Amino acid sequence: MKNANNSRTSDFLKTIPTTSIYDSDNDMAKRCKFNFSYFTKDANAGQDFQEWNHRNLYELLNKLKEYSKFELSYWENKRQGNHPTLVYYDSFPTGRTDFILPKHVPHQAVWSRFRLSGSSRLIGFVLPKEYNYKEQNENGFKFDSNTFYVVFLDKNHQFYKTR
Repeated sequence: MKNANNSRTSDFLKTIPTTSIYDSDNDMAKRCKFNFSYFTKDANAGQDFQEWNHRNLYELLNKLKEYSKFELSYWENKRQGNHPTLVYYDSFPTGRTDFILPKHVPHQAVWSRFRLSGSSRLIGFVLPKEYNYKEQNENGFKFDSNTFYVVFLDKNHQFYKTR
């Protein structure tokens, strides 16, 4: 009986991961992050999660899963057909948008978008690279320019109109 318990214990111990964040092949630190704390629904354009159907939400979550496997700079150079996956804008696209610039987004924001599928986009911002790892203030927290801060869901490509 004692050998059976030892065997089960041994089998269980084999299932515990032995991977470490310090392993030479671990790329966790370079993977981008998505932050939804700035998310809002624009009164003129954009949608809230409840306005997207199950399929749209499923596709969004799958894209986030894929996008978070690499750093943001990786997606700048990737394309979906003829379209870049991640685009940075010089500023909020006044005149070419149905959206209104939210007051709660910091003025240092570099507005950007991820292409999801069809005309769907994930709109948000990143921090400029010069802020990377700089302390915010005496609290000790550091900025991360590899984080995409989601602000809007844009199902109909209304953030930066090309036509």
